[in-house]
Amino acid sequence: MRRSASTVVVAAALAVGGLVANPAYAISAGYTPEGVCGSGFAQVKHDGSRAVKTPSGRVFGRVYLLYNRSTGQNCVVTIKSAYVGTPTRTSAQLMVRLANGRTAEKIDHLKKYKYYAGPVKLNAKGKCVKYYGTVADTRVDGEIASGGRLTWGNCS
Repeated sequence: MRRSASTVVVAAALAVGGLVANPAYAISAGYTPEGVCGSGFAQVKHDGSRAVKTPSGRVFGRVYLLYNRSTGQNCVVTIKSAYVGTPTRTSAQLMVRLANGRTAEKIDHLKKYKYYAGPVKLNAKGKCVKYYGTVADTRVDGEIASGGRLTWGNCS
């Protein structure tokens, strides 16, 4: 019995050590689009998530589109999967096509974030939206990853 108890203690210590060895990943994994946008928001079922990729194909994160049926708001958040825990230029953008043909736009950009950009929220009930996100490489000459949908969609 003593041997199996010590084995469990060693296994638990190794598991905790594995989490501590990479705290940035553990913290980043705790962020969800729903958690960032807040209560009542759910990811849009069709085309509610896109990879944020560099021109060479490296994925630096994902940009998410969420909707709250109670408030009629859309929410966009970009969650990093590269350079997690390191402040990098990260953005989230939401555009709503208004009835008069104009566009309402809200952007969270030109700031350095460790884990995510956003939430960016706009009223969009009965309107079409576009969404977009970016994550920059930490190097001066590094690539910028981008992704989202730049055509009108999710018209409700």
